[in-house]
Parts: sequence; C-alpha cells; structure tokens
Amino acid sequence: MSDSDLPNDGDIKLVMAVIRPDKLSDVKTALAEIGAPSLTVTNVSGRGSQPAKKSQWRGEEYTVDLHQKVKIECVVADIPADDVVDAIADAAQTGEKGDGKVFTLPVESAVQVRTGKTGRDAV
Repeated sequence: MSDSDLPNDGDIKLVMAVIRPDKLSDVKTALAEIGAPSLTVTNVSGRGSQPAKKSQWRGEEYTVDLHQKVKIECVVADIPADDVVDAIADAAQTGEKGDGKVFTLPVESAVQVRTGKTGRDAV
C-alpha cells in the first residue's frame, strides 16, 4: 500500500478545535461515532468575534471580553483529518457568534512513551 492510499496521504495530522464548553459532549459523541482514537481536552479562555459583555459587581462595572472555551486536540493517522474536522464542526455548531474554530496541522513526529513506537505506529 502506497502512502497515497493511506488517510492523510500517509501523514499524521493534529486537529485542534476551540469550541463552546456546552458543546463538548456532542463533539465527543461525534468523534466516537467516526472512530477517532483519542483526544485531549483543555479549558481555555479566548476572544474572537463573540462580543464583550458588560456586567456589574458590587456597584462596579466591568467588561468580560475573554470567554470560557474548550480546546480539543486529536492526533490522527488512520482516520482522514477532514472527517474529524467535519465531525467537530457539525457537532459544535449553534449558528451564533462564538461557536469556535477548527485547525488542522501537520505532525512532524510522534513517539509513544510506553512502547517506544514512532511515527504512525505511535498514534
């Protein structure tokens, strides 16, 4: 089997998404349905096109312009990265500002710590 017959043309890809925290369960379900092998989830704060909100606390007005988000990272070799991107985007979409972004990056190398496997075998 040549590299062009493999998903992602034989490369390893990192799919990284920043989404609303309340959509995490839907995204995890969507990734499980397509057989995505693993993911890492991190709580983050960020600012994009979602507008800032003004609030008051103890009589003082303040602006919240960093919104709570969840960052999902999924490294894939045997599943097409485009399928992972589509699953995340479809599951995370609400149609409102602040739904998030999905990025796909090449992975130069990978090493599985426990076994010492490298490259596609490590993923």
